[in-house]
Amino acid sequence: MSTTTTENTGAHTTENTGATAPLRVAVLVGSVREGRQGPAVTDWFTGVAAAHGGLELDVIDLAEVDLPLVMPGWGGELDPRAVAALAGVSPRLAAADAFVVVTPEYNHSFPAVLKNLIDWHRTEWYAKPVGFVSYGGLGGGLRAVEQLRLVFAELHATTVRDSVSLHGPWSGLGADGQPLDRTVAEGAAKGMLGQLTWWGRALRTARADLPYQG
Repeated sequence: MSTTTTENTGAHTTENTGATAPLRVAVLVGSVREGRQGPAVTDWFTGVAAAHGGLELDVIDLAEVDLPLVMPGWGGELDPRAVAALAGVSPRLAAADAFVVVTPEYNHSFPAVLKNLIDWHRTEWYAKPVGFVSYGGLGGGLRAVEQLRLVFAELHATTVRDSVSLHGPWSGLGADGQPLDRTVAEGAAKGMLGQLTWWGRALRTARADLPYQG
């Protein structure tokens, strides 16, 4: 798990607060299966995002988050495993101004580990924008993204309209996990990041002026 800060110094003042602060973006690697391409796709995307400027990127690899599947009942106590996992990931989600989910498509949907992370949290998602980078097969993960939009809407998050979809075999991934058509893929990433940045800054200001109640 890593954090990268990228600032476009020509576009920001020296103060690191309010509207001028870098947008904190948590990038979620949503696949944990053996032989996964998620980390390689994430490396490519964060490279594009770094060049975008004005972002502070925090990569959260769900393969390193040991959240149990069993949740306590309402008012129940967490077991030590859940406490340890949440202590590591929850503050990072809460601190984020925006999210990008990197996901494959499994059986017309998204990985269970991703749903588990989402369900363990609630207010961390409130009034924040979510962008998507999906990959795999002819559909490029689009069906996974469409289902994730429904889930995040229930959690009071705003999903940005444009996403990055890496389809095989034309604009899918090479053996190195990099997009085969980088021009098209980078164009899509820049478009999504533009929307994510606008929503991220607008909603961060709104939350500061009037905390979201849900």
